[in-house]
Amino acid sequence: MRALMFGWEFPPHILGGLGTASYGLTKGMAMQEDMDLVFVIPKPHGDEDQSFVKIIGACNTPVVWRDVSWEHLESRFGSYMSPQDYYNMRDHIYADFRYLYTNDLGCIEFSGRYPDNLMEEINNYSICAGVIARTEQHDIIHSHDWLTYSAGIHAKNISGKPLVIHVHATDFDRSRGNVNPQVYGIEKNGMDHADHIICVSNLTRETVISKYHQDPRKVSAVHNAVEPVSKTIEEIQPERHTNQKIVTFLGRITMQKGPEYFVEAASRVLQKTSGVRFVMAGSGDMMEDMIKLVAKRGIADKFHFPGFLKGNQVYRMLKSSDVYVMPSVSEPFGISPLEAMQVGVPSIISKQSGCAEILNYAIKTDYWDIDAMADAIYSIITNPAMHEFLKIQGKNEVDEIKWEYAGKKVRAIYDRLLGIK
Repeated sequence: MRALMFGWEFPPHILGGLGTASYGLTKGMAMQEDMDLVFVIPKPHGDEDQSFVKIIGACNTPVVWRDVSWEHLESRFGSYMSPQDYYNMRDHIYADFRYLYTNDLGCIEFSGRYPDNLMEEINNYSICAGVIARTEQHDIIHSHDWLTYSAGIHAKNISGKPLVIHVHATDFDRSRGNVNPQVYGIEKNGMDHADHIICVSNLTRETVISKYHQDPRKVSAVHNAVEPVSKTIEEIQPERHTNQKIVTFLGRITMQKGPEYFVEAASRVLQKTSGVRFVMAGSGDMMEDMIKLVAKRGIADKFHFPGFLKGNQVYRMLKSSDVYVMPSVSEPFGISPLEAMQVGVPSIISKQSGCAEILNYAIKTDYWDIDAMADAIYSIITNPAMHEFLKIQGKNEVDEIKWEYAGKKVRAIYDRLLGIK
């Protein structure tokens, strides 16, 4: 079976959890011997791991016919397009895409990020998806998150293959309910056109059913997982410049992630003990507000803002921590606590997170209950037996939450849609 997947991020260049989940699920599915995967992103960086998946860049897909010979294009596109494929595309391209601004090879340019003209890039991406759907043989289409739903719909209209959309988050999560009508419209349109909807948790599934008015029979929950720790990560040494305990928040500093609750809980803990430091690692539109709040609470000498971390920097930070906290207001899943527990860091998570559905050895509090959160932090850093218990049991639990298992659940959905027993 061959799946044509559309995504916006793919490691090693991760802008958020979407890239981590897309990579993990794809790698897990590739463990099935008869599963062939093509993953499309707007702009590859060129060093993506293609040992288990074929990567196609929308930015490398010619959508406008120019008077360019096959020989001129062969070095760039010959790996996935034959001369006959290219010439067969001309009739379609003339009709559909003659108004697009493209480079001299007839390709649309993409930023590869989340630019100010994001809606324009989403539309252009869907145009490229139509071309790719004509040239790439596939049995099923799989679109990851709202940015790619339009692409999936266009590909479905071109090839007639079933469309699965994967809801990694909704705008209700990102906006604390202050939904952007344009984004909501794209999300609902994708869901309406999908043959099946995969959600990363039951929490998200309920949102899809109640807020987007979807038939429960076509909505499934497939929980995320975590990549096994590599030898490189195992060899990473923590950086400790203090004998004090370290409590870490790591993620986007936005209202969805509840950073203000972390600061308030930190203030409560520091009223009980001075032997602890707090780290808020990440970037986002609430960064300045959090710096001001830390100063207002008089705890600036106990707080650190190292900025956005990626790759090995993330694991070095986690390994240097005594406690990890994810106080998200609305978290469809939340992979970061699994990554922390995987390297032996006890974690505190909000009850309003999808991963709370599958984790038994993380401490769970309501995101708004800063007293409970502070009590949990204080208990872990002052009780060595509790810390050791959560460290060992948490790692054992997370080591059994594998992408391979999530991939088998997705494959079962594919099989049902295609009538395969």
